[in-house]
Amino acid sequence: MAEEKQNQISIELPEDVAEGTYANLAVISHSHAEFIVDFIRMVPNVPKAKVKSRIILTPQHAKRLMRALVDNVKKFEAQNGPISEGEPPHFPPMNFNTPKAQA
Repeated sequence: MAEEKQNQISIELPEDVAEGTYANLAVISHSHAEFIVDFIRMVPNVPKAKVKSRIILTPQHAKRLMRALVDNVKKFEAQNGPISEGEPPHFPPMNFNTPKAQA
């Protein structure tokens, strides 16, 4: 029992963070040491989109996040049916001078 307690962590979720931030686009870039994920909110008829949140991850954590997302999407689809991706949105080209990536 004492061993189980040592492996537990306490996570605090402040109220302002618990509300979440809506994003409908993610741009992923990377260097040799980190992955950067910018979560962006695009609004119709507004030419300028804003980065609402930036998350910086080690490559190891990026891979763990990828696996966790794949696992959770599979579980979601098992309960709710396939997620329809619809037509890909048409965005103007963005060049951040980073390796090409998709989100």
